[in-house]
Amino acid sequence: MAGRYPDRFNDDSILARYFGRSANYTDIPNYLFNEYNVKKGLRNDDGTGVRIGLTRISDVIGYTNDEKGNVIPCDGDLLYRGYSIRDLLQNRQGNCGFEETCFLLLFGYLPEKTEFENFKTSLSMRYDLPESFLANELLLKPARNLMNKLQSAVLSLYNYDDAPDETDVYQNLLKGINLIAKFPALGCYAYYTKVHTFDRSSLIIHYPRPEHSIAENILYMLRPDGQFTSHEANLLDAILLIHADHGGGNNSTFTNVVVGSTGTDIYSALSASIGSLKGPKHGGANISVSRMMTQIIGDIDYTPDKDRIRSIINRILDRDYFDHSGLVYGFGHAVYTLSDPRAELLRKLCRDLAEEKGCMYKFTFYKLFEDTVKEVVLERKGEIIPSNVDLYSGLAYNMLGIPEELYTPLFATARVAGWVAHNLENKLYDGRIMRPATKYVGDKQEYIPMNARR
Repeated sequence: MAGRYPDRFNDDSILARYFGRSANYTDIPNYLFNEYNVKKGLRNDDGTGVRIGLTRISDVIGYTNDEKGNVIPCDGDLLYRGYSIRDLLQNRQGNCGFEETCFLLLFGYLPEKTEFENFKTSLSMRYDLPESFLANELLLKPARNLMNKLQSAVLSLYNYDDAPDETDVYQNLLKGINLIAKFPALGCYAYYTKVHTFDRSSLIIHYPRPEHSIAENILYMLRPDGQFTSHEANLLDAILLIHADHGGGNNSTFTNVVVGSTGTDIYSALSASIGSLKGPKHGGANISVSRMMTQIIGDIDYTPDKDRIRSIINRILDRDYFDHSGLVYGFGHAVYTLSDPRAELLRKLCRDLAEEKGCMYKFTFYKLFEDTVKEVVLERKGEIIPSNVDLYSGLAYNMLGIPEELYTPLFATARVAGWVAHNLENKLYDGRIMRPATKYVGDKQEYIPMNARR
């Protein structure tokens, strides 16, 4: 290969020059979207989502409509198969609320006691990774980003399945349950492989225990001593429960259904969903909240001084603080208008654990920050802005000692239940490949031979 390219050949600069010559990447004026009634981001002018399907799995309630179809703000709720997450959370059996939610999402009804015990046993039988998987796919292949590693690990599980391309509904159900059970180990082992390889920390491998719930096993596998309290597991179980699904229109679930509609294997569909969830505008938003709050607390500590907090908030809104985006992360939502039920529930659970751990000063600061953001935004913009789930999930993870790198993988660990449920529903009641359309708005060109181009 020596001598094949000129010594001064700079691939990057040449390609940048070619890109700069082209206006085709940017020259789509906004008026064309209105002219052809194309909805940017699949969102209507009033901010509501364009309907792309029907579902009986979950409903995100963030507003109502009047007789003319106008959006009317309301307190939010999230329904799984018609049941409010408030009721599901309040009536959990021990630290197994997530398991009951998985059953509900997958099978469509709340299990009787024997059914529930059988289902938990079915999950626990599948906790362990396939033989040699830990060594060959994780320990020998560390990754700097855990979501990327989770993607590749899920794709690798395809090779450990005796019939990976059987994609009928029942087979996908079995494969989906297997993946739900294995995600905790995938995430925890990927984390320790990463910090051992790149951060030179101790490698800790605790094999999951069948007597533990999924939330309990996550804490057991993450902590060097494997110890946790029931209250800690209860909080993590709640986080998994409220993240298990969020309607069929969220980006990662929509991605899953689009990819799955081609008839491909479930490993490919779920891997695509993980890639979607990684994005900072979707599941990665909890990282932005954590980093914003870390910087704020580093600058003003857990101060009770509301004026200092107001000053920081105004600087954020003025694009003079943190990432200069003008966004106060952890607030606002595409669907919820007055309140996010997940944030409301997590706030109370965080308070309870803060009291147990003797760190009420943390919770008090977050609550004061939350209230002050709402006041400032109302004063400046005349808008009611709800806090969203990411504000308190970051505090919850912090009190549980869960590293920031695992925030989004834990989101995926919960959401895989919803992804599988929507994958199955689409196969049962739609079955067609998703094939939306676009409108070509470029010019028609006459071909010019290369020797005549200038």
